[in-house]
Amino acid sequence: MSAYRPPLFAAMRQTFREGYSVSDLRGDLAAGVTVGIIAIPLAMALAIAVGVAPQHGLYTVLLAAPLIALTGGSRFNISGPTAAFVVILLPITQQFGLGGLLLCTLMAGLILIAMGLARLGRLIQFIPYPVTLGFTAGIGIVIATLQIKDLLGLQLAETPQHYLDQLRLLAAALPGAHLGDALVAAACLAVLLIWPRLVPKVPGHLVALALGALLGLLLEVLGLPVATLGERFSYVVDGISHPGIPPFLPSFAWPWQLPGPDGQPLGLSFELIRQLLAPAFAIAMLGAIESLLCAVVADGMAGTRHDPNAELLGQGLGNLLAPLFGGITATAAIARSAANVRAGGRSPIAAIIHAGVVLLAMLLLAPLFSYLPMAALAALLLMVAWNMSEARHVMHTLKIAPRNDVLVLLTCLVLTVLFDMVLAVGVGLLLAAGLFIKRMSDLTDTAPLPNHFHEALRELPEEVLAYAIRGPLFFGAAEKALSVLRRFNPEVKVVIVEMSAVPMLDMTALAALENLLHDYGRQGMGLVLVGTSPRVRLKLRRAGVHRESGRLAYVQSLEQARLKAAQWLEAADAQPNSERIQAR
Repeated sequence: MSAYRPPLFAAMRQTFREGYSVSDLRGDLAAGVTVGIIAIPLAMALAIAVGVAPQHGLYTVLLAAPLIALTGGSRFNISGPTAAFVVILLPITQQFGLGGLLLCTLMAGLILIAMGLARLGRLIQFIPYPVTLGFTAGIGIVIATLQIKDLLGLQLAETPQHYLDQLRLLAAALPGAHLGDALVAAACLAVLLIWPRLVPKVPGHLVALALGALLGLLLEVLGLPVATLGERFSYVVDGISHPGIPPFLPSFAWPWQLPGPDGQPLGLSFELIRQLLAPAFAIAMLGAIESLLCAVVADGMAGTRHDPNAELLGQGLGNLLAPLFGGITATAAIARSAANVRAGGRSPIAAIIHAGVVLLAMLLLAPLFSYLPMAALAALLLMVAWNMSEARHVMHTLKIAPRNDVLVLLTCLVLTVLFDMVLAVGVGLLLAAGLFIKRMSDLTDTAPLPNHFHEALRELPEEVLAYAIRGPLFFGAAEKALSVLRRFNPEVKVVIVEMSAVPMLDMTALAALENLLHDYGRQGMGLVLVGTSPRVRLKLRRAGVHRESGRLAYVQSLEQARLKAAQWLEAADAQPNSERIQAR
């Protein structure tokens, strides 16, 4: 048996195996430039949303995106900071600082690599759709709420960590709203809503941010102050502070050498790793879900197939490398990946070109980014939150979905908003699994077979009863189904059970069946199982449930069952009366 080889570079190998032409390169260039322009403001805005300086979002694109594209399993995924992570990463930043966030990202990268090596890419198919829709809608609500502060230029008395506290502080700060920020936000939102309908080929957010910057400068001249990125963030070179983001590449640093929540180097300890382990698992799981869903969407648009295990490996490597150079958590972004396909992207080279566009913008245009209003970036994230929440889809699902799925969706949504996504997904999965078990157990039933069901049942003696079991016999249904076989008068000597519609049984069913046989044996009764599948018979035999004359028989038809019951009754009648009494 050959050793397992990790499926690295799966998408690149598939691309060149199918042939890569000059036309494909032109498509990748056009798509890379388009998506790169889209990624620049989004990367900065999302970094700000998780509580770190905007350049860390750009570093993520520079480092994680090309590495994931090269080593991953999807030809069209565009990776970088995404809105889905905001609700997980912001609390980590608040509690552990930048160093803790980057260390947690590095740990999540290791977990993703382990998932890819363990070939767990297909397990993502077992997450119910209402769970995914519920927590993504909840994330959209949380992100939208977080933007109110910058949309209106509010000053909060403290940094809240819980949603209800956020609402309380926002309500208290509303009298201090700034007109300039609100006007910029309103103008940017109007452009973001209207522009794509008028000029769909030009990214609307680019126009919105440019208009926001110009409007912000005009309002400043008119005496209405507008908060800008340069006022909020700065960097230091040779002891001199400069506004905005640094126009140079990041340097290597271990995450634990970077500032913690108190501004001092974080340090590395077992206790710190223990505290970050649960958030790291949450990041890894969300990253896997987001990336693989994105790959499925891109495949649907382009008519291709991705390698899910290779994609997990690529995502893991990207999140392992990026934190060492200041990059935050990365995963594939559905909106940017879809834009990549629509713009003509053909291969992972488009993702590499998109990172190059971000690099050039950071090196050449960094001083201009200082003039971007915070309200404009908040308006951009508000639109991202709206698209992510899929409000219309949620409302449609609430109208047409079964009641149990609606319960799962609303539970995940409410828990995501009020508590956190980790709890929401955990409870959602448990609730969905419990409701699924309930539905499956409802499909399993045991009912008497009427005489007209089959020719063989028309002349059954009164001492013989016939039943049929329909559905799987597992822990949620076995006891209920088999308990019916105990409800009859003591004159019954043989019970026939038709089991051709039983596809499987588990250990709980085996134990319940053994108890039933034991009870039948004490009462001198026999059990005839009809039409059991080879798989079910094999499990019964492995459990020690073997044929025994007068006690248990396996037959293939009801006619054979009738004959077997008649033989057992004749044998019982032939016993001396004292032996029959003793058998009872």
